[in-house]
Amino acid sequence: QVQVVESGGGLVQAGGSLRLSCAVSERILSFSSVGWYRQAPGNRRELVAGIPSEGGTNYEDSVKGRFTASRDNAKNTVYLQMNNLKPEDTAVYYCYAYVARQYYWGQGTQVTVAS
Repeated sequence: QVQVVESGGGLVQAGGSLRLSCAVSERILSFSSVGWYRQAPGNRRELVAGIPSEGGTNYEDSVKGRFTASRDNAKNTVYLQMNNLKPEDTAVYYCYAYVARQYYWGQGTQVTVAS
């Protein structure tokens, strides 16, 4: 059973930075699509950043130029570097790995940005 565990969330002032990490239990990252979603109260879950298995990265428009997603296949870890955070970035952030037509999700980590 693949396990996905996020860490690194917390409370930060507007303009600050956080780095989220996502550890995947099995050595599947090299052939998985991975990325990050977020969900704010009352809102739908939205894609923040996706890294397809074939490479490249896609970002939601509001985070372009501020967030950077990356992966380290050797460490089975996915990262989300978030800079210049805004109050509207407040949400629970979820990491996923997609492989063999199945999604594996983490439990989520709370990011709160104070104005």
